[in-house]
Amino acid sequence: MPAVATAPAALPGLPWPRGLAYAGLAVPLAFVSLPLYVNLPYHYATAFGMPLAALGGVVLAVRALDAVIDPALGRLADGLFNRGRAWAAAALGALLMALAFAALWWPPQGGPAVVLPWLAGALLLCTLAYSGVSILHQSWGTRWGGGPELRARVAGWREAGTLAGVLFASALPALAGWGVTSAVLAGLLLLGLLGLRRVPAPQPAAEDGAATATPWRQPAFRRLAVVFMLNGIATAIPATLLPFFIADRLQAPDLQPVLLLAYFGAAVLGLPLWVKAGARWGLAPAWRAGMAAAVAAFAVTPLLGAGDTWAFGIVCAASGLMLGADLALPGALLTGVIQAAGDGQRGEGRYLGWWACMTKLNLALAAGLALPLLALAGYTPGQRDSTGLQALTWAYGGLPCLLKIAAAGWLWRAERRHIDWKERE
Repeated sequence: MPAVATAPAALPGLPWPRGLAYAGLAVPLAFVSLPLYVNLPYHYATAFGMPLAALGGVVLAVRALDAVIDPALGRLADGLFNRGRAWAAAALGALLMALAFAALWWPPQGGPAVVLPWLAGALLLCTLAYSGVSILHQSWGTRWGGGPELRARVAGWREAGTLAGVLFASALPALAGWGVTSAVLAGLLLLGLLGLRRVPAPQPAAEDGAATATPWRQPAFRRLAVVFMLNGIATAIPATLLPFFIADRLQAPDLQPVLLLAYFGAAVLGLPLWVKAGARWGLAPAWRAGMAAAVAAFAVTPLLGAGDTWAFGIVCAASGLMLGADLALPGALLTGVIQAAGDGQRGEGRYLGWWACMTKLNLALAAGLALPLLALAGYTPGQRDSTGLQALTWAYGGLPCLLKIAAAGWLWRAERRHIDWKERE
């Protein structure tokens, strides 16, 4: 049997000062990710007149390339931890991220031949830096190991920081503009790096031996990856189409910041409950329950139309309560897979690199496929043709429900096969 690493004695329950310090870097990482995946396509389509098909193609290509590089970044992260240079690498990545993010919102003047290459270059640099820093940050907490309760607490603190960053980013651009937003991002990155500096660095495994060459050799990882991909695409499609749905279907573009705050505010309230549910019921059963509840909350979306903002606000709050399951529980399950494989404190980066790759592929498929297909179905932003709006409505509200049902079914099937995801002590 492979040796299973245990949590360091210095982190028996992750006391709140250390949890808060660890969560600090998650705030700017989430702060930068929301505009990239929600605001950016809509901004380039409306402010600069970029055609949807070309915009979707650029976003798909950049995110796919970024995703392909993530496994290599994961291997690099393992080497940086072994050499004690993880924090310095995170600082360099944060600097590049802040510069590239600022460049995204001020492309040179011109048509698609000028604007789209600028978008591709700045987005690629920003997402690569984001990936590198994210993998280092997640590896830092994942290397602490531990049982289900500690793993859920580590993931819970990290995702609490994520939600705080998303809440901030959902309102600040509309209130203060992209210049102030870029400056705030740089300040948050600095504070997050200082917090990470105060958290004990994880130690290498005491046992001899090399990490698994590739996580795909582990059946438990493969099965978990299928669930993560299906569920991730189900979440990424509404995130990409949200501005279009609010502006053209609900005809309430000014309410986007309020609706985002309702969604992520409810997620903040629900996250501790899902962490406790995972520790009590098991990580996989709790995640499956979260998927089913999210489908129930989101299923009414295709019935909404112009002026139904109150009803959509209730949907946002209800589905936001379920978001905590998607945030905290998959990462805790992944830590268990790593421990069960005997790769704790030595090979987390390999797993997290592929995990980040799958996350990017989810978002790339959502933007790169949904936007061109909507254009093919007759939808044009700002034009409220009934056929196009119907396509937008079902793409936003119907398809994600089907994908979540498939993900929950696959997760139940994996549980039936008694996959050891170390859900209980």
